[in-house]
Amino acid sequence: MTTKPKARKFRIKRNTPTSGSAGSAAPENAAPSTGAAPQPTAVPNRADGGSAVDQLRMARQPQAPQGSATTQQPAPQQTAAQSGDVASATQVAGDTDMDAIRREGLTGRQLRMARRVAQKHNLAPTSDFDAVRLLREKGIDPFQRSNMLELVVPQAGGEQREGGAPDAFSQLPAQAAGASRVQLPQTIPTGQQTLPSTEISPAERRSREISEIQRDISRRRRKKMGLLLVRLAFFVLLPTLFAGYYFYKVATPMFATESDFLIIQNEGSGGAGPLGGLLPTQFATSADSIAVQSYLQSKDAMLRLDADVGFKEHFTQDFIDPIQRLNEDPSNEEAYKLYKKNIKIGYDPTEGMVRMEVVAADPEVSADFSRSLIKYAQARVNNLSQEKRDDQMGAATDAFDKAQEERRQAEEHLIKLQVENGVDPEAQIAAIRTTITQYETLLIEKELELAALLDNTRPNRAKVEGAQGDIRRIGIQLEKLNDKLNSSIGGENSLAQQAIELQLAQADLANANTNLQLAQAQLEQARTEANRQVRYLTIAVDPVASEEASYPRSFENTILAFLIFAGIYLMISLTASILREQVTS
Repeated sequence: MTTKPKARKFRIKRNTPTSGSAGSAAPENAAPSTGAAPQPTAVPNRADGGSAVDQLRMARQPQAPQGSATTQQPAPQQTAAQSGDVASATQVAGDTDMDAIRREGLTGRQLRMARRVAQKHNLAPTSDFDAVRLLREKGIDPFQRSNMLELVVPQAGGEQREGGAPDAFSQLPAQAAGASRVQLPQTIPTGQQTLPSTEISPAERRSREISEIQRDISRRRRKKMGLLLVRLAFFVLLPTLFAGYYFYKVATPMFATESDFLIIQNEGSGGAGPLGGLLPTQFATSADSIAVQSYLQSKDAMLRLDADVGFKEHFTQDFIDPIQRLNEDPSNEEAYKLYKKNIKIGYDPTEGMVRMEVVAADPEVSADFSRSLIKYAQARVNNLSQEKRDDQMGAATDAFDKAQEERRQAEEHLIKLQVENGVDPEAQIAAIRTTITQYETLLIEKELELAALLDNTRPNRAKVEGAQGDIRRIGIQLEKLNDKLNSSIGGENSLAQQAIELQLAQADLANANTNLQLAQAQLEQARTEANRQVRYLTIAVDPVASEEASYPRSFENTILAFLIFAGIYLMISLTASILREQVTS
């Protein structure tokens, strides 16, 4: 179902002249006085070529009510022109209006729309331009789109018909037809406000507020950027400029003397040549090197250097800048701070090399300082293991001397026993025992011989008595030998006691000999170990006076000062931002 109104076909109706009084000069298309709706009063064309807007404004003026005595101007009709009569002044004015409409440059679509609107209002235009003129005369804008509900117009009987009947507007006055909607521009009453309204639309207000916010953000951003640049200039750039000016213009040139040395040890007395084991290796004792490094960086070395070559006196001279110069009578602590700054010592554990850099205001003084420190290092290296070596050698020597004394005493005791006894007790006892053994063997033989003689039935008496006599005599000798042996063993000065004392003396002598051998071996080992523990300082790079100043390094120090000041400012800014956020939150 569509709501688009259907275009109705129309015919051009020719109105017949109404009967009137004689001598009436009313035109043929005059509207009846009664029984018909008053037509909109035609706006006469201005003689001075007025615009169509003025004509329409005059057409919208209020009309007289129906049935009043006011004389209405006859509405212009096309019937005269269509019937071939002579054109009236109203028709001539309409032609003039159409010429103005033609000059407006309306498009074909607008003209077709005007004709459709004229058809809907039961007008009979002769052309598209005439349709525009007729609609404007009725106070209707031909180019304004109508609402679909306006196309449904109530009829006289109360019924509604789509599209509007031909007589739908005939029962309504012209003012009522357009009262609910303004079709044309109206006249502005006098005495009212004619200035533009200050009220703006929400979209424009929102756009304006966004623009103001953006401008405020840009302004605050520029302000913060400016403050940031000011802070950076005050806290970073200005101190950096001062530091650069000091390093380039004020700082006193300092000369550095570099030297390298090794600490080696004796690996033993073996090896070819007189040097033996004095072979430097990269695996030098790191403990000794670290000890030497610590000593050279100590206050003791500073005091010794000041006493020998005048360290404090050199750095209190007037030509040195105030920052690097010492006071007239500096304390040891102040001098030691400057000493640690100007004496730089490093140890490389991979190579065993000790590198030393000595800085002074004069190159020759710097070289003298370096040579003196190397001498102190040599003395310290020699004293590092001296006490240990002395202790080891002393203990080994004492043990060896004691072993020798004990051996001497053992020998003297053995010799004394041998002199007192006169003979060797053990040899004498052994001889007696050997004799006893021989007599016992002979006794057994004689007993066997006697038994063999007695086994005969008629033994020889002489042989039997001889064998018996031999057995008796051998037994007596055995008893004597046993008594002698027992008396030698059991008495106070028996041979057994003498033999025991002699054996103990011999054992003491053997033990003393063993102890002496061990002490001698320990002494040799201690001597070897002491030789191995001897440290030697070998200079790899001799100190040589420099011809050009090594410090200050102006560019590097200036960049370093800039980085330090920038880091300090960054840390302070971050800390302040965090604290501010914590406080505000």
